Amino acid sequence: MTNILLICTAGMSTSALVEKMKKAVTVRNLDIQIQAIAESTAEDFVGKADVVLLGPQIKYLVPKMTEMFNPTPVSPINMVDYGMMNGEKVLDSALALLEEK
Repeated sequence: MTNILLICTAGMSTSALVEKMKKAVTVRNLDIQIQAIAESTAEDFVGKADVVLLGPQIKYLVPKMTEMFNPTPVSPINMVDYGMMNGEKVLDSALALLEEK
């Protein structure tokens, strides 16, 4: 099973996006678990994710999270996809990061 972790300031704003991503996972019949967490709890998830996506509001934390989660790929979520809650596109970007891994 692949684990995708979404991180935002409090874990709340990404929750709706996670639900849309889960629907896309179901439609595509993929074996993927997706979870949203608050930035303050990120350290607890080191080693438990295959890819980490950051909410646009905390994209300034990419260097810190990249170091923390190394060698797991870390990337900010596209602001437009995030704002539109486009679970399909965000899932696609996570899968692309996994392919690069």
